[in-house]
Amino acid sequence: MTTPSYAEVSARLQARWPEHKIAPTLDRVRRLVELLGDPQRSYPVIHLTGTNGKTSTARMIDGLLREAGLRTGRFTSPHLETVRERITLDGEPISEQRFTEAYAELEPYLELVDAQSDVPLSFFEVITAMAFAVFADAPVDVAIVEVGLGGTWDSTNVADGTVAVVTPVAVDHSHLLGREPVEIAADKAGIIKPGATAVMALQTPEVFEVLMRRGAEVGATIAREGFEFGVLSRDVAVGGQLLTLRGLAGEYDEVFVPLHGEHQARNAVTALAAVEAFVGANDEKQVDADLVRRAFAGVSSPGRLEVVRRSPTIVLDAAHNPHGAQATADSVGEAFAFSPLVGVLGCMQDKDVYGVLEAFEPIMDTVVCTQNSTPRAMPAEELAAEAAEVFGEDRVLVVPRLDDAIAEAVRLAEEKATALGSGGVLVTGSVITAGEARVLLGGGER
Repeated sequence: MTTPSYAEVSARLQARWPEHKIAPTLDRVRRLVELLGDPQRSYPVIHLTGTNGKTSTARMIDGLLREAGLRTGRFTSPHLETVRERITLDGEPISEQRFTEAYAELEPYLELVDAQSDVPLSFFEVITAMAFAVFADAPVDVAIVEVGLGGTWDSTNVADGTVAVVTPVAVDHSHLLGREPVEIAADKAGIIKPGATAVMALQTPEVFEVLMRRGAEVGATIAREGFEFGVLSRDVAVGGQLLTLRGLAGEYDEVFVPLHGEHQARNAVTALAAVEAFVGANDEKQVDADLVRRAFAGVSSPGRLEVVRRSPTIVLDAAHNPHGAQATADSVGEAFAFSPLVGVLGCMQDKDVYGVLEAFEPIMDTVVCTQNSTPRAMPAEELAAEAAEVFGEDRVLVVPRLDDAIAEAVRLAEEKATALGSGGVLVTGSVITAGEARVLLGGGER
């Protein structure tokens, strides 16, 4: 049988049920991985859920473990530029050839499971199984696995994490997960498995209660930000921030992280605690201060307050819900001195767009409403109508094409600059918008 091309594989994956739809069952993906020999059981797993910060935290965990000499596999979603970003080995996306081979190896089993199911395997179920198989073939010493959506019914939950990480829980995907953080937390708590260590980023008391109840039910060890670990000090530095962190095993000072915002400092200490918990459980490598400093100094998180151009400065950010937008707005004010800041906003129709707009209104002089290329994108005109309610009509422009919107934002930033080079542009509102802007602006794959 002829091996399909990378383009053919991408098309076959995209033709499947999209990842923003879920069915509350693990039956299909469990059948698939059983046919593959349960590859997800051939290595330890660090499993991540939460509303915001999952991918950044996963990348930090990956960096720490690689610095400790372990071979890593990382599965994250969604992607910015190429679907191959979702499956990485030792921090690098797998090649087009390996991606295609992985799909071709699975395809006969996909047909078997599809034939036995009322609903065919979804895009996300297939790519989850591909990641598990790639990691087993490598083989990796540890897999860092981010849920796609929720936790209990997410296809990644056929893996049992030695460490379960819960980043901050807020409201997103409310039509699927619930309208209150405690409802959402109950679903996300499903990744905490018997005997695991549950590493919890700072949460509201109500969310902590839900997560701790699940931990108690399954006999998990609990580690909470603000109790067992935390950020002791944080100073803004050129190109990032300088931190003192209290982990599970001790304190780490003079840790430079080349990412902006308090939320990234919290992601860093959560990642550190997860790695300390993992290393303690496996007793293979030690985490010392120099290792932590080296690993964090080299961390990156594309599309998260990422500067891709200068004169004027253009920043990309994947914020797509009010909680994430508020963190971004706070971080922009802290890390940059834009005067003015022009926003380029492209959002999805199923998000709390009004809440995102409210978070950005205080920091944006003008917002250019646009749309990304996906069918889920909110039309620019509809977005502008909502933006006018928050910003006022005189601060809202409509430019449907993303490339034209960025060009118009650059023009405005230069025209309204209060000093030479003081204007800035923030492209945000969706992971897809940030990713498409990154391609347009030559951000490159990282």
